[in-house]
Amino acid sequence: MASLIIANWKMNPKTAKEAKKIFFGIASGFRKIKKAQAVICPPPAFLSLFIGKAKKVKLGAQNCHWEEKGAFTGEMSLAQIKDIGCRYVLAGHSERRKLFGETDEMINKKVLAALQIGLIPVLCMGETAEEKEEEMTFRVLKEQLEKGLNGVAKKAADKVILAYEPVWAIGTGKVCGASQAEEVNIFLKKALTEKYGRKIADSISILYGGSVKSDNVLSFVKDAKMSGVLVGGASLDPKEFIKIVQAADF
Repeated sequence: MASLIIANWKMNPKTAKEAKKIFFGIASGFRKIKKAQAVICPPPAFLSLFIGKAKKVKLGAQNCHWEEKGAFTGEMSLAQIKDIGCRYVLAGHSERRKLFGETDEMINKKVLAALQIGLIPVLCMGETAEEKEEEMTFRVLKEQLEKGLNGVAKKAADKVILAYEPVWAIGTGKVCGASQAEEVNIFLKKALTEKYGRKIADSISILYGGSVKSDNVLSFVKDAKMSGVLVGGASLDPKEFIKIVQAADF
């Protein structure tokens, strides 16, 4: 299975001019990529700039609302996200959980609504530094997985992508070791097998996210056997992002 590299630009960059420079810099570098796949998730204000602009680069949204329409100022519906040309949508990113108070129940509604409309949800999960210190990593992941996938039917489960993003490693410079990432990968595969069976569990991609760079990406996609990575800050540097993709292009 080809590695999947997702770029989360968060609330960056400042201008459309900068966004175009980053996007087309990445698209240009992708001409030499053979197998690896990329999804770029720009801020919603810039999404329309890139529809149909690069064959090898897919688009994703950073967030969504689960309702079809209504009085939800500032939100984007999944129908709007799909109509604009996105195929992927992040759900439950740690910053949405921490800064905006999103609960597992809210995130689950987003996952279910995304699947219903035909989009691919990327369900993010991970433990905080405090939870890690208290050795609660697997308990937290189990709860987030169960609640996040609540109601997801067996026939739709293989459309979901999981992203393990240890909160303590996001934007801190701290990196999860390959051995711990592999332990998490094995744990999540086991949990998915218990829920959906081995065949479906094996078909679900599990990504790693948290201070990913070109010099450590191999430890996740090769050593930890992750299906790919979710990249934050490094995805704003076209050259560095292409290096990450190249390293995972096997």
